[in-house]
Amino acid sequence: MVSPRVTISTSNGSWPSLPLAEWRDTCATLQLWTQIAGKVRLALAPMANHWWQVPLYVTARGLTTSPMPYRGLAVQIDFDFIDHRLVIATSGGRQSLLALEPRSTADFYRAVMSQLSALGVDVAIWTMPVEIADAIPFEQDRIHGAYDPDCAHRFWQILVHADRVLKEFRGRFLGKASPVHFFWGSFDLAVTRFSGRAAPPHPGTAPNLANWVMREAYSHEVSSCGFWPGNGGTTGAVINEAMFYSYAYPSPSGFGQARVTPAAAHWSEALGEFMLPYEAVRQSATPDAMLLEFLESSYAAAADLGHWDRTALERRKELPAK
Repeated sequence: MVSPRVTISTSNGSWPSLPLAEWRDTCATLQLWTQIAGKVRLALAPMANHWWQVPLYVTARGLTTSPMPYRGLAVQIDFDFIDHRLVIATSGGRQSLLALEPRSTADFYRAVMSQLSALGVDVAIWTMPVEIADAIPFEQDRIHGAYDPDCAHRFWQILVHADRVLKEFRGRFLGKASPVHFFWGSFDLAVTRFSGRAAPPHPGTAPNLANWVMREAYSHEVSSCGFWPGNGGTTGAVINEAMFYSYAYPSPSGFGQARVTPAAAHWSEALGEFMLPYEAVRQSATPDAMLLEFLESSYAAAADLGHWDRTALERRKELPAK
């Protein structure tokens, strides 16, 4: 069965170049800074299945926690990668601004917690970064403090494009699917489709992440895909370039040998995922179409080999024109 297609026109130049070598230090810093905001959300938001209460979301200016409940009010933390500031606001009308500029993670952590307290939000978080090898507690980290505004802006522009295409892909599925959201632990933008069947208990862990966390995340069979900037990861594999990825849990027999297109896509034995280099998408005459081809073909391999009920799970007709 072929899913409906929507033609999207996107010029090649609108997908910015961002080699990891140009912004490796800023990337490492932003992963830590987004973890601080994300851990505030973890502390305040009620539990949702698969930890869906903790990710961030792409906005027209950067990334957001979305509104978090606090004592009858809502509080929200936004990364603004246009004016390069962190905006903390409450539904009571109060707001605090913090410049995004070179500063140690320890200083950033103290500033964020101080501004939350000044707004009347008293929250405590576990200060150990997760899914990062050899991590340093936020309040002690004076190593990571790089911030290149141009690179941060281009990273956000990539997220805007990836978010758009992932939402198009998500809309073709009728079964249970996650939002398109940004996981601050692994520092990637992701969307996940579900077969509807329970999965075997996940056997894995990540640095400072217990197995019971992984078991909640992967309690049911998934085909998951997204964008990852290539900053090392938690598996020990060194990639060193931005990638779109697609994997399945549990990984069905023969998945790594499946034919996944376009030609630039490949199977990573180290990661157990199909990968499509961001640079191949960026340089394509039709980046959206190339990325959608990768998402669809890798999902189809997982669904077919995993014996998903694709007829019931996929949208078979295009929606009426708006």
